[in-house]
Amino acid sequence: MMGKEHAWERGAASSDDISLEGLKEELEECKDDDEIANILSRGTKLREHTKGVENNVRQVELDSIQDYIKESDNLVLLHDQIRDCDNILSQMETLLGGFQAEIGSISSDIKSLQEKSMDMGLKLKNRKTAESKLSKFVEDIIVPPRMVDVIVDGEVNDEYLRTLEILSKKLKFVEEDSMIKASKALKDVQPELEKLRQKAVSKVFDFMVQKLYALRKPKTNIQILQQNVLLKYKYVILFLKEHGKDIYTEVRAAYIDTMNKVLSAHFRVYIQAMEKMQLDIASSTDLIGVETRSTGIFLRARETIKNRSSVFALGGRINILKEIDQPALIPHIAEANSQKYPYEVLFRSLHKLLIDTATSEYLFCDDFFGEDSIFYEIFAGPFAVIDEHFNTVLSNCYDAIGIMLMIRIVHQHKLIMFRRRIPCLDSYLDKVNISLWPRFKMIFDLHLNSLRYANGKTLWEDDVHPHYVMRRYAEFTASLVHLNVEYGDGQLDLNLERLRMAVEDLLVKLAKMFAKPKLQTIFLINNYDMTISILKEAGAEGGKMQMHFEDLLKSNIAVYVEELLQEHFGEMIKFVKTRAYEESSSSMEKSSVSDVEPLVKDFASRWKNAIELMHRDVITSFSNFLCGMEILKAALTQLLLYYTRLSENVKKITGGSALNKDLVSISSILYEIKKYSRTF
Repeated sequence: MMGKEHAWERGAASSDDISLEGLKEELEECKDDDEIANILSRGTKLREHTKGVENNVRQVELDSIQDYIKESDNLVLLHDQIRDCDNILSQMETLLGGFQAEIGSISSDIKSLQEKSMDMGLKLKNRKTAESKLSKFVEDIIVPPRMVDVIVDGEVNDEYLRTLEILSKKLKFVEEDSMIKASKALKDVQPELEKLRQKAVSKVFDFMVQKLYALRKPKTNIQILQQNVLLKYKYVILFLKEHGKDIYTEVRAAYIDTMNKVLSAHFRVYIQAMEKMQLDIASSTDLIGVETRSTGIFLRARETIKNRSSVFALGGRINILKEIDQPALIPHIAEANSQKYPYEVLFRSLHKLLIDTATSEYLFCDDFFGEDSIFYEIFAGPFAVIDEHFNTVLSNCYDAIGIMLMIRIVHQHKLIMFRRRIPCLDSYLDKVNISLWPRFKMIFDLHLNSLRYANGKTLWEDDVHPHYVMRRYAEFTASLVHLNVEYGDGQLDLNLERLRMAVEDLLVKLAKMFAKPKLQTIFLINNYDMTISILKEAGAEGGKMQMHFEDLLKSNIAVYVEELLQEHFGEMIKFVKTRAYEESSSSMEKSSVSDVEPLVKDFASRWKNAIELMHRDVITSFSNFLCGMEILKAALTQLLLYYTRLSENVKKITGGSALNKDLVSISSILYEIKKYSRTF
């Protein structure tokens, strides 16, 4: 112990030689250590602390020895138990080693069994596949007795059709696979299959021919027979297509021939019935510029006379475009009622029947035969029948309104077929449309030339009321304008413009045949007013043409007003106009009372009577009271203006006040004007 103290002292003494450099950093690092911090905080000396630690360690060592001595018996017991466990574990290790060897042997056995199982499974799968293919081959190639019985002796019904499908599959089966063709089984079965095919083809051919002949029976409803009977057996056609092409060609040809003849006959009978119902509207002499007397109208039947207005006026004929989708006319009902129709009504009915029949037949051919080309072969006959009739009617038709209606009907029928998504009549309707336009142009040119080359002397009548030629023109133009409103045909507009120019030239020629200019003006006004009224009836479509005639009407009304006033107040008007001219030219000569006194007194003495005469003149001259009212108003307003200027001139003349007693008050004239305005 003393040795240790001396050693410590030597260490302490030598520590004086140790550098304290870095001590601060070490202390800084150890500042977080609780023990060092506690020592430093108490200020305990290092030597004393070291001794305390050594004493504590020695004491702990002594305590541990005592604890070990106390537990020595237990430790001996624990040692014995560990040795026994070690022996037991050694035995278990030996036993588990045996188990491991046995498990290894079992694993190899399982692996062997697994390989055998996979091999057996593969063999089973291959056998099942072979069995499946073989059974299918046997099923596809074998000819069951029941199938033979049905094909040979059975009636053509639903069961027969199902059997045909089975036979078709077998025939396709033996034809499609080259390996099957080499099989011995096929050599046994193929002759039987061929016999069944021939028998089936023969039997269904006879059956279909029988059904097709039923279409030729009179009063047969073809569409019902097609939908309810033939379509049930459309598989027969497919079977013939695949396994009897020659027979299919015969059936196809038989159907085409049958339907061609049946439909041609139906349309021929329908057309013959319609021809009896046709109402003739126009002839080659029913033209705008042709004199009424030259057409021999008074020799015509009353029915024709009654309907002659339809040559130029559209009237109720426009309704046919609203009935475009109505059912076709039934001839015997119309004949029973003794009804007759303009040709466009029959045309719509015929083509309504055509588009409905064509739609039904096109859909049936596509469904039954699976090809739409057959339709055109069937309808070659009906088209020829309709074309023959239509070309005959068209070559003798002079009804321009009717032809334009037919053009619009064709357009509407094309829209109907487009909405149905049926293209089979596109080329036919285009052909009809192409044939209608040249005929319309020819008839239109006849009307145009009738105006251009009209004989004014034979057309002229000593009557200022609207001329029948102008009425025809107005009705004809209004009709075509109305029919063109939804189509905007620019070529038709140009033709109507040419027609307008021709009729204006003719009207001016007729007007010049009147001896008095006033009568010429009245004649023009009446005709222009009538034309405007008819164009207005066509609706807002009159447009540009109506405005043109309104301008002509205004200019002629202005001329007539001047002529009417000149007739009754010529001297006063001359004086007023002369004074107005002198004032504008700055060369005015002073008027005297003697110049205006006769004018003032003359007006005061007879102005009311003159207005009455003007009123009578207007009433008798103009057939349209509304137009007459406007003309009289314009004349009286212009008279008031002239008289107002006269009164102003009187006031400017020296001594003119002496005439004030003779001047008529403006209010009196206005009252008179209002009174005559109320008489209309």
